[in-house]
Amino acid sequence: MRILHTADWHLGRMLEGRGRLEEQASFLDELVELVRAQRIDMVMIAGDIYDSVNPPAMAEQLFYDAVSRLSEGGTRPVLVIAGNHDNPDRLAAAGPLANERGITLVGLPMDGVLSVPVRRTGETANVFALPYPSESRLRELLTASTDEEVLRRAYTERVAHLVDRQSGYFGKDTVNLLMSHLYVLGGAETESERPIQVGGAYTVDTKALLAEGLQYVALGHLHRPQTLKADVPVRYSGSPLAYSFSEAGQAKSVTVVELAPGQPALVEEVFLTSGRPLVRWRAQGGIGQVYQWLDEGRDASAWIDLELHMTEALSMEQIQVLRKQHGGIVNIRVIYPEMEQNAGAAAREQLPIDEMFRRFYMKQTGGAEPDEEMIRLFLELLDPDAAGGDPQEERGHA
Repeated sequence: MRILHTADWHLGRMLEGRGRLEEQASFLDELVELVRAQRIDMVMIAGDIYDSVNPPAMAEQLFYDAVSRLSEGGTRPVLVIAGNHDNPDRLAAAGPLANERGITLVGLPMDGVLSVPVRRTGETANVFALPYPSESRLRELLTASTDEEVLRRAYTERVAHLVDRQSGYFGKDTVNLLMSHLYVLGGAETESERPIQVGGAYTVDTKALLAEGLQYVALGHLHRPQTLKADVPVRYSGSPLAYSFSEAGQAKSVTVVELAPGQPALVEEVFLTSGRPLVRWRAQGGIGQVYQWLDEGRDASAWIDLELHMTEALSMEQIQVLRKQHGGIVNIRVIYPEMEQNAGAAAREQLPIDEMFRRFYMKQTGGAEPDEEMIRLFLELLDPDAAGGDPQEERGHA
């Protein structure tokens, strides 16, 4: 069977006050066409459907229209779980109506797996659907300790227990899947994910998600598409749109997985074309350079974060001209020479003394690296006690 894995739609999310529903609608149109073209048998949406627990009506309309089209009148199963941004009860409220169209909405963690027959292949997928498993949604206190390491260990053990308890449903003649929305250690974050954990407490080890017979783990939460190191593919599909400038230049995608009972998963990343790109402009040549880029039509359809290097103050009139010429300019950050100097000095002050010496040595020698012995001798000259002894005494013993 062929499964499409996606997550983190964040319908209703804005970019610095700019609405993105039009881009999100374009993505959903592309997704529907992609599902048909790829002959997808089942769609899995791993949480964060919306950007808030109280999404705008237009966002909800986009979602219900999309899953209805994806299900093709109930001929294609669509499985949806709540993420940390979703209201689990609100998401699941439409379950009775959704079920009639082959759409399963799961708001809270539950026992058992979803047994999903696939018409085209005659196979059955057993899916353990684990929506965002916070303490409150699990309705239990994992530990009374406030120590981060203790809490992380307790959280990992609890998730591992939940997964292990369902592994009895994973058969040799079924396709066995886990879908969840959480943070797994080793995943690469971006600035656009609002914290799912306090510090590193609400994170799990990869091993907590593995069970006998499991073939693929479909995750949501992290917006960068990535596969974590494990015995079976443990994958974040990533968000379909870039939601912060920390994601500038990232290619967005969905994941297509081909599976058969007892066989390894074949995983393919399918790139998306919808959505406006997010780019960063660094105009070291001043506002004249920006005007040149605008005349050239550079990044005409993009959202832009502009870093503008100036020696004089930027006037309101100049700001209005820039925004009028390119409606996608979101941020304008003016950098003056004294700011760069202060930033450079602050950065140097934060460098360890051995790193400062290494850079100085390389500059003086045209790029040669000092060896460890030279760095040690330099540190001894600065502070004999801190370096491990009196250099004169050591030389006397040499």
